[in-house]
Amino acid sequence: MAGEKKTVVKPFRMTEKEAEKLKSDAMQRGMKESEYIRLLMSQKPNDYPEIRILLRDLINEVNAIGNNINQITRNHNSKLYRKEDRELLSAYMKKLNLLVKEVVDTLGNQ
Repeated sequence: MAGEKKTVVKPFRMTEKEAEKLKSDAMQRGMKESEYIRLLMSQKPNDYPEIRILLRDLINEVNAIGNNINQITRNHNSKLYRKEDRELLSAYMKKLNLLVKEVVDTLGNQ
């Protein structure tokens, strides 16, 4: 559908308040009003910029936590494992769970 030529024009009426909201919402997302309306019509939550940003941030955080867990595991395997490492590992897992819960809660409210 994205590659199709758009030939149909659908004029419709709205209040000044609705027009301002449409303009504002589209502008906040860096889109034209027509693009924003098409986005709303597509009903694809993964297309929403807020969700893309949340998922990108979550992926970056998961990668960073994964690197830290790998370092702790490497230390454990080389017999350099300390109590602090276990506490760090626990803290990273809690942080990871909180981040995932935050994204799930946010996606559930869309």
